[in-house]
Amino acid sequence: MGITECDNMLMLLSVSQSMSEEEHEKIMPLMVKGFWDAAEEGGTAVTGGQTVVNPWIVIGGVATVACQPNEFIMPNSTVVGDVLVLTKPLGTQVAVNAHQWLDNLERWNKVKIVISREEVELEYQEAMFNMATLNRTATGLMHTFNAHAATDITGFGILRHSQYLAKQQRKEVSFVIHNLPIIAKMTAISMASGQFELLQGTSAETSGELLICLPREQVACFCSEIKSSKYGEGHQAWIIGIVEKGN
Repeated sequence: MGITECDNMLMLLSVSQSMSEEEHEKIMPLMVKGFWDAAEEGGTAVTGGQTVVNPWIVIGGVATVACQPNEFIMPNSTVVGDVLVLTKPLGTQVAVNAHQWLDNLERWNKVKIVISREEVELEYQEAMFNMATLNRTATGLMHTFNAHAATDITGFGILRHSQYLAKQQRKEVSFVIHNLPIIAKMTAISMASGQFELLQGTSAETSGELLICLPREQVACFCSEIKSSKYGEGHQAWIIGIVEKGN
């Protein structure tokens, strides 16, 4: 919605009851530090939160900001002729799972014909970089280039999130997606493993990209600005579709 500032964050942390004392002392401070570092990069601070004991390690939080109506963009003003732009490549779920499969012989045997161990490591690092890159730059540029709507692509995959965004539009439009930028080799892994449905658009993304509806005349400048920004928002942005008259 075009918000680049955050007043404060609360950290919600669950410690696993199955962790040893040594694991607890080593792992949890690093998780807390990572959360604080991410908040600092986003220009805010952690001002409180809650810690609980759980079967699993979980970390999350709540980000809060107070702002004026002119500071955010309602995600419902797309018009026919707009262009759909994606700010990071897809495939993080596949990359993370493939990296885990390096230590699982049964699963690794299914995909080793399409990718090497070295390639898995390389693309895993690419996925880590993308997930660690904030959407803040692209969010700010939404105002500069008069974005009409946007959503983030996360757990439901690009298909479900784009369908949801299309349904929010005030005008009768349809989104037509004709291009999917995907981390190298992730399509091959998805097909070889028989999992994820990456090409079907339902593979989950973590810390995903923004899908932005931009006026056609603004797209080239938006993509150029993303690429040249000091944050290098995933290095580039991709045109993935158009907005047509529809239902």
